[in-house]
Amino acid sequence: MEFHNFQEAAAAFNGHRQMFENAGVYLPEATTYVTEESKSDYRIAMDAQPALSTVASAGIPAFLTTMIDPAVYRILFAKLQAAKIFGEMRKGTWLDQTAMFPVVEQVGEVSSYGDYNENGHAGANIMFPQRQAYLFQTISEYGELEIERAGLGRINWVSEVDGAGVMVLNRFQNNSYFFGVQGLQNYGLLNDPNLSAALTPSVKAAGGNKWVTSGVVTATANEIFLDIQTLWLQLVTQTDGLVDQFTPITLGMHPSTALAMTATNSFGVNVSDLLEKNFPNLKVETAVQYGQTSTLNPAGVAAGFEVQMIARNIEGQDTGYCAFNEKLRTHPIIRALSSWKKKMTAGTWGAIVRMPVAIAQMIGV
Repeated sequence: MEFHNFQEAAAAFNGHRQMFENAGVYLPEATTYVTEESKSDYRIAMDAQPALSTVASAGIPAFLTTMIDPAVYRILFAKLQAAKIFGEMRKGTWLDQTAMFPVVEQVGEVSSYGDYNENGHAGANIMFPQRQAYLFQTISEYGELEIERAGLGRINWVSEVDGAGVMVLNRFQNNSYFFGVQGLQNYGLLNDPNLSAALTPSVKAAGGNKWVTSGVVTATANEIFLDIQTLWLQLVTQTDGLVDQFTPITLGMHPSTALAMTATNSFGVNVSDLLEKNFPNLKVETAVQYGQTSTLNPAGVAAGFEVQMIARNIEGQDTGYCAFNEKLRTHPIIRALSSWKKKMTAGTWGAIVRMPVAIAQMIGV
């Protein structure tokens, strides 16, 4: 069909479109016919590449090409070492506020024998030192929306929040085993008032008293071993010889201080070798809390970390232990309008040092 002008083409197109629509055929994209004259008009051809009315495309949304690793990595914290160093035991229940620990000392005197003499006496002295418990708590909360949103990121939100509650309880309890709770008769392994005064390390050939300075072992193997011998001698003196080289002993120190155990002397023997040969039942344990009691010199600079030598038991009696009255108690889950919350509780007696004479300590290494 040939048209002589645009008006004729438009009229014909509208008539044909109405015919097609009556027949059930819809051509919504079609607008008009093109006349023969229009086919040779280069200006109309430019409509094939008009100016954009939208922002230039940068491709598909980035999230469509983003993968979420199903393996969840968690931030790490320092080890909970108190129970490993000093042992751990439950005492009482969360109902108990005070604990008494009976101590019996056998006393007496002798006298010259005589058939009719009634001199001499044997008896016992009894004491009941006390410790107070401290109950502490945390609350885990989670809402419906945050649970589902976390799920989009492949995170089990409820499990993570509950795990965090258990973690903070355990970390506080571990610290209470080292430092106790201020304001109560609740002491830790590092600050029990009955512990003997801390010793000072010997002066080193390189200067100062430290074993390790700025991550470098500055003391010699023999100097380090001499300080450890001094600690052992203090134990022997305090216990009147009840401690010997074969007594089970724990040597507690900061992880960076443990680097000193690798110091080697001129004969190729390091500190660990010397300890193993001379103290066969000694084991080294580390905890970052041994760095939190460092002393300060007059210039206000840390003078070194602490080391403890602990005879784990003497004559069949344990030197002490970390004690709790409630390790973890979870309370009922409370339902709110669109969220839940749950309380978790634990309790601590601190570190129960039954025989302070079985612990020697040194500050400044």
